[in-house]
Parts: sequence; C-alpha cells; structure tokens
Amino acid sequence: MPEHRGRQHHRDRVAEALREEISVLIEGELIDPRIDFCHVSEVALDPGGKSARVYVALDSTAKEIVKAEEETIAGLEAAKGFIRHELRERLGVRHVPELSFHADRSGRFQARIEELMRRSRKPGRRPSAG
Repeated sequence: MPEHRGRQHHRDRVAEALREEISVLIEGELIDPRIDFCHVSEVALDPGGKSARVYVALDSTAKEIVKAEEETIAGLEAAKGFIRHELRERLGVRHVPELSFHADRSGRFQARIEELMRRSRKPGRRPSAG
C-alpha cells in the first residue's frame, strides 16, 4: 500500500529541520577536537520517525581523510545526547529521533570517477564516427 503524500511531506520537512539544526550545532556549539570541519549533507528519517541517519561530509582535504572521518564520527557519537537535547529545545518537540552518524563519501567517489574519466580520454584524440 503506497504511503500517503502528506506523511512523506511531513517526514521531509522534519528531516530538513533536523539537518539545518544539526549543522548549526556542529558549526557553532560543539568543541570536541575530534570533530573536523564538516557539514551535514543529508538526514534520512525512518518511516516511523523513531530514528534518523545523519550523513556528514568532511570538507577536509587531509591525506588521512579516512582517519579524520572516523574521529569526526566518534566525536559526533559522543555528543549525541547533547545534540538530541538541543534539538528538543530548539524544535520544541516531545520526541527527537535516535540519531546515528555516518560519513558521506559520495563527493569523494564522484571526484574519483571524474578523475578516472579524464584519464581515460587521451588528449588530442577524437572519438571516431562509427
């Protein structure tokens, strides 16, 4: 049975509000040294609204990006209680979903694919007209 459009719209609005507020918290109020400079790229709210996956993309160009991602996620997981408390206060809701933080690697994968595509094209060669 397809889900009602109103429910999906409500879930999208809640996810966007969570994304904005979590972004503000990360940028301004969390002072954990493990948390690198990052932004919230997406919040995926489960259909029941009881849990949400928060995808965080690092803006770092560090060589140790995997280590930086692990440390940032660990710092955010440690601050999860504070983040949920602040969300409850700011959004004025009774229930804040259980949060789980994940590294968003889609930007890095896309950049790698584009780099490989550039390498595969030989300079000066044109595709032959079949």
